[in-house]
Amino acid sequence: MPVEVATATGTGIMEITVSKFELLRELTATQGVVERKTTIPILSNYLFEASGDKLSLTATDLDLSLRTACNAKVKKEGSCTIPARKLYDYVKLLPDAEITIKLLDNHWVSIRCGRSNTKMVGMAKSNFPSLPVFPTAGVVKIPAQVLRAMIAKTGFAIANEESRYTLNGALMVLKPESITMVATDGHRLAHIERNGEKFEGVSGEMKTLIPKKCMDELKLLVDSTNDVETIDFAKDESTLFFRIGPRLLTSRQLTGQFPNFEAVLPKDNNKHVSLNGDDFSAAIQRVAQFSDERSRAVRLRLEKGELKLSASSTDSGESEDSIETPYQGDGLTIGFNATYILDFLKAVGSGDVSLELKDPQSAGQLRPLGNDDYKYRYIVMPMRI
Repeated sequence: MPVEVATATGTGIMEITVSKFELLRELTATQGVVERKTTIPILSNYLFEASGDKLSLTATDLDLSLRTACNAKVKKEGSCTIPARKLYDYVKLLPDAEITIKLLDNHWVSIRCGRSNTKMVGMAKSNFPSLPVFPTAGVVKIPAQVLRAMIAKTGFAIANEESRYTLNGALMVLKPESITMVATDGHRLAHIERNGEKFEGVSGEMKTLIPKKCMDELKLLVDSTNDVETIDFAKDESTLFFRIGPRLLTSRQLTGQFPNFEAVLPKDNNKHVSLNGDDFSAAIQRVAQFSDERSRAVRLRLEKGELKLSASSTDSGESEDSIETPYQGDGLTIGFNATYILDFLKAVGSGDVSLELKDPQSAGQLRPLGNDDYKYRYIVMPMRI
């Protein structure tokens, strides 16, 4: 059923009709971008703009913005702002019938649907921040599912500490025939590479730091826009632009130098053991119940024919588990944060993984086995146990 939106902005009047289904879909897509706890009230509002046969909606928190659109019958062109969270919560509860939205005096907004009649307090459109414009040159097309897979395999390794600003995002490296994404928080590093892609317009190396919130939104947008095969990516001095179908996500760039990750990629981890990912995950989850709550340390003891896992704490007790392996090399004991290992195993899903170690003081490396589309490696610093 159509949703009718009719609004007035002082002198001009905006009046449109839009289906509830389409409006709610776009409101849902923008929820992650709307600023909840803001000291700048306008950021809690949507900007609605009606022209031609489209209603465009914009949400921003200044760092990240999303502009999206849906079909509308525009009787009179115009624009207004509406409280975003309240509108979303209200539209969800309305029946599938026409909704009429009108802008009243002093930016109040009237919303009518069937027998429901509500007034909301909007704000002046002039307060809404202006958004950067998508560049006309230097646009690179990235396969949507490739970018989604890379975000899923690296996003969890991004640092959450505000003080480590350049680690609050992932590094994307585009070359003419490959794409790489790297994320680290200083304790672990996720590195994924895909070769055999053709990136028109990329010469040499194009490096971009993508903030974590932008990556999370990108993944959600690709998930909710099933029919989009490629994402248009561009950037200027300060802003990143990702066009996903009818939606445009813009993000402030992270500045600064990403660490030299190639220096920490292990070169000579000569003790390799292949494990079933599900078995490994289940064993770690069991013993981790008894690890120290702060360190989450789990001890791995590699021996001929098996991998022993154990953890203990004065509060909860101790636990031991073991997995059969074909390993026949020298023994080795090493400690890792259980959460870091489980994050990797969750990201790769079921299947076999390779655990590659050198000695108790050196970083361990984990890789999924049997996937040739992506070269994925995960490096974890050891813990003293």
